Amino acid sequence: MQVGYKLATEAFGPDELVRQTVRAEQAGFDFVEMSDHFHPWLDVQGHSSFTWSVLGAMAARTERIGLATGVTCPMIRYHPAVIAQAAATVQLLSGNRFTLGIGSGERLNEHVVGAGWPAVRTRHAMLREALEIIRLLWQGGYQSYDGRYLQLEDARLFDLPDQLPVIAVASGGHNASAIAAELGDGLFATEPRSDLVEAYRDAGGSGPRYAEVPMAWAADEDSAVQAALETARWAVTGWKVMSELPNPVNFDAASATVKPEDIRQQFSVGPDLDAHVQQAQPYADAGFDHLVLQNTGPDPDGFLDVCERELIERVRGLTPSS
Repeated sequence: MQVGYKLATEAFGPDELVRQTVRAEQAGFDFVEMSDHFHPWLDVQGHSSFTWSVLGAMAARTERIGLATGVTCPMIRYHPAVIAQAAATVQLLSGNRFTLGIGSGERLNEHVVGAGWPAVRTRHAMLREALEIIRLLWQGGYQSYDGRYLQLEDARLFDLPDQLPVIAVASGGHNASAIAAELGDGLFATEPRSDLVEAYRDAGGSGPRYAEVPMAWAADEDSAVQAALETARWAVTGWKVMSELPNPVNFDAASATVKPEDIRQQFSVGPDLDAHVQQAQPYADAGFDHLVLQNTGPDPDGFLDVCERELIERVRGLTPSS
């Protein structure tokens, strides 16, 4: 089991994200993972810097810890050729420590370039084409591609690492798990669903399996619940809402009725480390072997301290409960 730390790119500015990465390495995390957003989920979060610039600074300031996107949408706001180049560059700068997390995106970030927001079936078809383009460019040489949705014309990446990044493909259903097995190297999920892992394995997938574990650490439960309610209540709305709303104001409205008891149902809250370990156990039971601790509490340094003292090793020691 490997244990990662989720960097809240929507809640902190770029300098603070780099500082937390350095601290996460000191604390003993195996890797850090960060989203790639244009907007935050809620205006109150107040940040959304350019992930690829931050990744370069993270690579320069650390030596051991793995770096991962969780996740990048490579086909609307970006062209997959740009992501192929960006990922190859981060892999070189980090000394082969980079994992490219890929997904089909959210309207929140992708609509900004005015290219529309396709239906989910179309997005999956576009994701497949994007992965094929990335793989093609990583072969080296000049490449072209003529897909139904995406094209590539006479393009070559001149700086390629000897060891290509791992590609972990996000899945919320069996179709995406099959794409992860066919065109990716690993699986990425946000729910403790064994069916996603089983669909990935049934389709031939055998790589790392990443999952985010929602937590809210604080010195007392009420502070933890209040912090999560203020900045992370959007997570309670579910993926069908999260993928479709266009702006933070819409997420504010959609989550206006979320109550403290809703937070307590989805997040482990407060100072009790037993509760946080119990929160992670279903993900190990489901077959995930790279667990990302996603803290929405008000004190990131306090959380990193307890992780260093105890929590990382306890989560790393988890095995499926039979």
